[in-house]
Amino acid sequence: MYNNDQTKALQQQTSEWLSAAKKPDITDLVTNKTEALRNCLRFHEYRYYVQNDPLISDSEYDSLYKLLEKFEKENPDAITADSPTQRVGKGLIKDFPKTSHLVPMLSLENSYNADDLLDFDRKARELSGLDTIEYCVEPKFDGASISLVYDHDMLSRGVTRGDGEVGDEITLNVKQIKSVPLSAKFSSYGIEQVEIRGEVLMNKKNFKAYNDALMEEGLPPLANPRNAAAGSLRIKDTAEVSRRNLEAFLYHVSYTAGAQRTTSNEQPATHSGMLEMLWDLGFRSPKSEMKIFKGIEGVIKHVHDFEKERDNLGYEIDGMVIKVNDLQLQDRLGMTSHHPRWAIAFKFKARQGTSKLQGVEFQVGRTGAVTPVAKIEPVQVGGVTVGSISIHNEEYIKEKDLMLGDTILIERSGDVIPQIVKSFAELRKGGEKKIEFPKECPVCKSALYKPEGEAVWRCVSLTCPAQIVEGIIHFVSKDAMDIRSFGEANVRKFYEMGILRSIPDVYNLPYNEIGKLDGFGEKSITKLQQAIEGSKKQPLNRIIYALGIRYVGETTAKTLAHAVEHLLDFAKFTEEQLMQLDDVGVKVAKTIYTFFQNPDNLQLLQKLEELGVELKNKKKDLVTGGNLTGQTFLFTGTLTQLKRSDAEALVEQNGGKLLGSVSSKLNYLVVGESAGSKLEKAKKIQSIKVISEEEFLKMLPVS
Repeated sequence: MYNNDQTKALQQQTSEWLSAAKKPDITDLVTNKTEALRNCLRFHEYRYYVQNDPLISDSEYDSLYKLLEKFEKENPDAITADSPTQRVGKGLIKDFPKTSHLVPMLSLENSYNADDLLDFDRKARELSGLDTIEYCVEPKFDGASISLVYDHDMLSRGVTRGDGEVGDEITLNVKQIKSVPLSAKFSSYGIEQVEIRGEVLMNKKNFKAYNDALMEEGLPPLANPRNAAAGSLRIKDTAEVSRRNLEAFLYHVSYTAGAQRTTSNEQPATHSGMLEMLWDLGFRSPKSEMKIFKGIEGVIKHVHDFEKERDNLGYEIDGMVIKVNDLQLQDRLGMTSHHPRWAIAFKFKARQGTSKLQGVEFQVGRTGAVTPVAKIEPVQVGGVTVGSISIHNEEYIKEKDLMLGDTILIERSGDVIPQIVKSFAELRKGGEKKIEFPKECPVCKSALYKPEGEAVWRCVSLTCPAQIVEGIIHFVSKDAMDIRSFGEANVRKFYEMGILRSIPDVYNLPYNEIGKLDGFGEKSITKLQQAIEGSKKQPLNRIIYALGIRYVGETTAKTLAHAVEHLLDFAKFTEEQLMQLDDVGVKVAKTIYTFFQNPDNLQLLQKLEELGVELKNKKKDLVTGGNLTGQTFLFTGTLTQLKRSDAEALVEQNGGKLLGSVSSKLNYLVVGESAGSKLEKAKKIQSIKVISEEEFLKMLPVS
């Protein structure tokens, strides 16, 4: 869409605008060059959302966007319908009116093996009278189908597939998808009106980030990216649609109308040419993914090869689409009432399966959370045998309308944990039973408690065996006390033997008795003893994290460790004093206070100290005068140049402090790829500066 000269020119303009944005009053400059600023923003949207190759940081883009937004707010008559600011919807959508497609959206005929493709090719050759046909092959995107209409180069409407004839008009939601241009120069091809088809997706990274944010809030995750995309299109809050970071591939031109051509551009004569035209006009088409073959033999090899690579893609596909490339030949082959004769879908092996919900087990985790786990008839899904699936919480069971004995649909996409998509209520025969959520802990029989505003029931008994075992597993884990020769299997084995009943027992094991067990020779015992002895000298922050206090992660543990001379000093802190510490809010302060007011917990800590565990703070001298002195940092998303732990170490080495959550105490949020809910929270606090990994690295001294 942009050649090298245009790219250089727009980059130069970007630098000028970024410099201008720092000036106090640039009204005159913007007034005279408003469209140039819009074009600059459109260029960077294209680089980011279509080419996936940004040339400026998110914060630099935001400063240009805010510049345009401010000017348009002060000069509403200057706003154009395709301005980048017009993607943002105002308020809630009242309804989605029904709208007819210009051309019906037919289904595709499906194929599952080479014989089906050979038969498709035979029919196409017989109908056309040709010996060999040229095919264009592209991925079959697993998302939500849409059709877009552009009138006189402007996006005029977006519509869901619906029944193929009529769909829901979702134009405002489509405008939230940054890879869909608000305007495109179809007129340069003599086209006044065009209808194009595509698929709306949530890529794998964004899907994971969105699910992580849901689970952080105690909400059940979505089953798959396809459901996430389809559901997003019908959300009535356009701001929420924008937050979901949807994208769209446009892969078919279904209708064109136009006056006499006034330019030199010819409309393409092939489907592959149409994909290139869409790409050149700024759409994300499968131009890079498509392949052209003379004859069906190459097609068959390609679709089988591509299936092996599906997990390496950034988005979900469920097959390949094979289309006759010549558009005139497509017209000659025509359509049935159900599908076109010039296209067929080759479906990959199913990643869904149906099974029976046979039972539900309720498991108790380290924090007392009671999680229901569905036991199903074993079924192969995505190459894996699935027999158990987490069903998260009581609300999830109600939402999915699950009953014992139900026939259920299971899905597993790539490496995603299997999920129940839905139950088939219409297949019930009357013998199904309601799933009863327990009122008592399934392990220790204590009454369960659900905190206000949370979805999870918890066992709050400190003597619950399940919590004790999970707590010990956490205590010895790599990120906690790092007792490497220990592990989950050994914790469970020693607990069942009765030689490990509490955390202090870790430091008082009967090695003679353990040495009689299979797999524990003299060398293994020595390694275990050395690892346990070495853990007694771990820094205080690791011990705090190892205790498993709810809401206290590794970063907050560091904050707490800096605040005391001895761990038991926290028994004297009030909630208000705890809240004075960086990174400690109301919720976290309450759990820390509750922990250190519990006599059993204080006795546990005293016992650990008696056994040689160092509870005094071996304080390191804080770095002063470093580049980051006095500044607080938090990292979110996936960093590409540094490991998260290395980045955090650099902060501390240069005098900065780390926080574990977003609050007014935070100075910088460093954002990597697929940032989640922390980014959204930070945007609501004006004092927080959101920066990229690249910008963070520039803050460090040059080595």
